[in-house]
Amino acid sequence: MVHGSTISNPVRLIFKRKYPVVIPLSCYGFRRSTVDIALVVPRSGSAGMFGPSCEACASLAVADINAAGGILDRPVRLHPVDAGAPLPALAATIDRMVSTGMVDGVVGWHLSNARKVITPHTAGRVPYVYTTFYEGGEDSDGVYMVGETPEQQLFPALRWLRAEHGVRRWCVVGNDYVWPRETARATIEFTATTDIEIVGQTYVPLGGRDFRRALELIHRSPAQGVLLFMVGADCAAFNRAFAESGLDGDRLRLSMMIGEDVLYAGGADSTRGLFTASGYFESVVSPAGMDFGARYLREFGPAAPALNNIGESCYEGLLLFASLAESARSLDLRAIERNAPRVSYGGPRGEVRVRGAHTTQPVYLADADALEFSVLAELDS
Repeated sequence: MVHGSTISNPVRLIFKRKYPVVIPLSCYGFRRSTVDIALVVPRSGSAGMFGPSCEACASLAVADINAAGGILDRPVRLHPVDAGAPLPALAATIDRMVSTGMVDGVVGWHLSNARKVITPHTAGRVPYVYTTFYEGGEDSDGVYMVGETPEQQLFPALRWLRAEHGVRRWCVVGNDYVWPRETARATIEFTATTDIEIVGQTYVPLGGRDFRRALELIHRSPAQGVLLFMVGADCAAFNRAFAESGLDGDRLRLSMMIGEDVLYAGGADSTRGLFTASGYFESVVSPAGMDFGARYLREFGPAAPALNNIGESCYEGLLLFASLAESARSLDLRAIERNAPRVSYGGPRGEVRVRGAHTTQPVYLADADALEFSVLAELDS
């Protein structure tokens, strides 16, 4: 049972109990003894390589939350859902789980096209914590975002690379769906107020492996860098093709959806001049971050899925879900909304605070050193 204002290390949740406990009833009229959460992460498709680390980090979060008394004095139970399933099937699964009262909320890392089909079935009904960085603009009722927006992550990284490496002209290469296209649009709007320029853009279908058009565009353009908005296995395959073409000799890459597992899949020869930005890197030296990495290794062993920012975001998402519910002393969306401005927690990323539907947190820029990321700077948003 949770008492006071803290949960024992390594997770610190700040609760302000002003409202009475309100336990939601299932559609069958009885109170469950657990808080049930749909964990929506990719188990298939281009992003499927991230699924194992997402599930591992989520299981650590549940262990920590339950060790501290659970949510609303009830243990948490996860129900994994494959975010790589066809979108109509994913939407139907979430609708069924919410409509039958099977779950009290949704947490997960998945692509924006999956989020777009999930929100119609959660909005105004159950809390939904979306853990990844994204293109911005989400305002559905009851949705909270752990991840960074372009204003917090991408744009500061572009400014840093302009100042430190003189990179002014960029090509965009992305998968052909909402996140890459909307992020490119936002980036063009941002660059209109700077001396940075987007000189070309091209998109590849999810799962596509024909990169000839993209490589030719980069080769013919005056771009000094490539903004890489590609997913998982697609990103790894493009990085190999990019290096094999020799373009890594004089052009940088800034890749936004990338973790150590993508580096492993692409191979050490594909990572020269590759940068990324994130709120979490295992190499950030902090007591909380180092403790999290050590516990991950102890729990899952040396053969565990690579610990990365994408998997870790699911740990953060469950901490945020717990903090929102405990601060409100309810899973009711209106109670959560009233109390959200007072919510913060301490975790592997440091102190995270809720601001509107988003969170604030430190964001770092790193470059790839063979198969690891080396943090270079904390970015100013």
